[in-house]
Amino acid sequence: MSEKNYLSLDSSILYRCNQKHFDKLLSEYDIGYTQLILLTQIYEREGISMNELAVTGVFDKGTITKSVQRLEQLSYLRVENSETDKRQKLLYTTDRTQEIMPELYRMRSEWKSYLCSDVSDDELDAYYIVQSKLIEKAREYTCEVEDDGIRFYGLQKLTLLDYPGNMAATVFTGGCNFRCPFCHNRSLVFLNENDSEISTEDILDYLDNRKKILDGVCITGGEPLLHKGITDFIRKIRSLGLKVKLDTNGSNFKALKELIDEGLLDYVAVDIKNCSEKYAETIGLENFDLSEVEKTKDYLLEGHVDYEFRTTVVKEFHEVKDFEKIGRWIEGAKNYYLQNFEDHGSCIREGLSEVDLPELEKMKETAEKYVKHVEIRGIKE
Repeated sequence: MSEKNYLSLDSSILYRCNQKHFDKLLSEYDIGYTQLILLTQIYEREGISMNELAVTGVFDKGTITKSVQRLEQLSYLRVENSETDKRQKLLYTTDRTQEIMPELYRMRSEWKSYLCSDVSDDELDAYYIVQSKLIEKAREYTCEVEDDGIRFYGLQKLTLLDYPGNMAATVFTGGCNFRCPFCHNRSLVFLNENDSEISTEDILDYLDNRKKILDGVCITGGEPLLHKGITDFIRKIRSLGLKVKLDTNGSNFKALKELIDEGLLDYVAVDIKNCSEKYAETIGLENFDLSEVEKTKDYLLEGHVDYEFRTTVVKEFHEVKDFEKIGRWIEGAKNYYLQNFEDHGSCIREGLSEVDLPELEKMKETAEKYVKHVEIRGIKE
């Protein structure tokens, strides 16, 4: 039996014929086939978010953003911020769209009738059943591939501060499993829909071009260890002859240990948010299992890689007595840094404040009873 060519040219030919047909018909409305698909979905689900629209149609964020902007300029759409989540953009059709939708549905119906004119109802039903199964399988695979990647939302091309003693570039991953109220990278935690990603290829190209100038790369976030593609990315950095520093909240011990055991990390910075009793409150979660952070702390104390612990000190969350407990918890640590909070206007919660220098010094002195080297960062002159 000859091989049936179900999954190669056949479907792409059908798609291109659809596109040519509708692009011609829709030219009088200044839209094309892609815009027809999006308008129909929005019309049938008024208030759908841009993210939902992308997921439903398996569109990339760039395509959705450009198409929505185009439709908004043509007065076919209006975009509103969600009242419950300001990060989400909700989409609604306008009166202009309401007027043309009956005609667009008529175009679709006539084209479908033409395509199916030589197809029986049973054949058509069988086709739809098979098509649905293929689409579901393709969606599953696409999601798996995307989940295995790594998403970047920032690149600082040169820094002398982020990687102690090294000239480095810093890359920022998106997404975090903590909700620390004092976090100044709010956009990296919540990932606003209008935030632009930076491709892994662009970052690697930049590092390749600067590998003779840079000593290393600092990977921060967000929380980098949420990304399954982090290992392959770091391998590629190491292949360029660059050192790697990782900033992490310590909540994914398994992923961190695998990177260290493979020799992929040169330096690890772990945020110790507070003493154990106040950890959940400090990271903005109602409940939190500290066991993963505990494992991370213990493993680093064993000396498998160069490291530091650090705490961002916030007046509303930290007291001197907390550092007695933190000091005992990380006793014997090589380096511990206290970073005084600074309000850059982009924190998750407003109204937080820094600690006065005398109190910060008392915190340092308290921790020094248990840690070899304690230093204060972020002191304003």
